[in-house]
Amino acid sequence: MTFIPNRKFKRDYDRIYKKDPVAANVFLLMCELADEKGQVSFTEPAEVEIQRLLMARFDDLRAYQLPGGLKG
Repeated sequence: MTFIPNRKFKRDYDRIYKKDPVAANVFLLMCELADEKGQVSFTEPAEVEIQRLLMARFDDLRAYQLPGGLKG
């Protein structure tokens, strides 16, 4: 299953990104990792695995990550 952001997600991401870009990208990562029920499970302690996954997923944690750029 591939995560495809809908319009509501994009609005939420943009709102969060304006306040805290890193938090917006953590939000994006969690949505990408979530299963059909919206749950994310880790094999290591969550803090360790989230940090590892963030470093693997994003070249720049502060960069905008959705196609099309920030609107508004």
